[in-house]
Amino acid sequence: MVKKLLHTRMRVNDLGRTVKFYQEALGLKLTRQHTSPRGAQLAFLSTPHSDEEIEICQLPNSPSVAVQPDLMHLAFEVDDLAVFTVQLEQKGYKLSDGPTQSGSGSVIAFIDAPEGYEVELIQRAK
Repeated sequence: MVKKLLHTRMRVNDLGRTVKFYQEALGLKLTRQHTSPRGAQLAFLSTPHSDEEIEICQLPNSPSVAVQPDLMHLAFEVDDLAVFTVQLEQKGYKLSDGPTQSGSGSVIAFIDAPEGYEVELIQRAK
């Protein structure tokens, strides 16, 4: 039986640009970075209050990443979406969709990471 989720891997075209996005826009922390035995450049990012990490991978000599619309997304909880949006805009990032009130009373919005991966921001209903 599986014990727990350790990380989710996403392949990108520009490791440095993607790591910078997650650090600046979302405040994630780079926990380690190395080259795999197969030559892949890897960076691991942690999220506050979560055990799981995001693994960002750039493979040398591989086809360019072209993310299909609505293929996958990561979702992060924020305390106050309006305040978080202002902070994003001050850093030069803009929402790609929302904010939208959900049926559960939560407020959601999206921002696009490099390569077009969607990042969902959720302010849970109070």
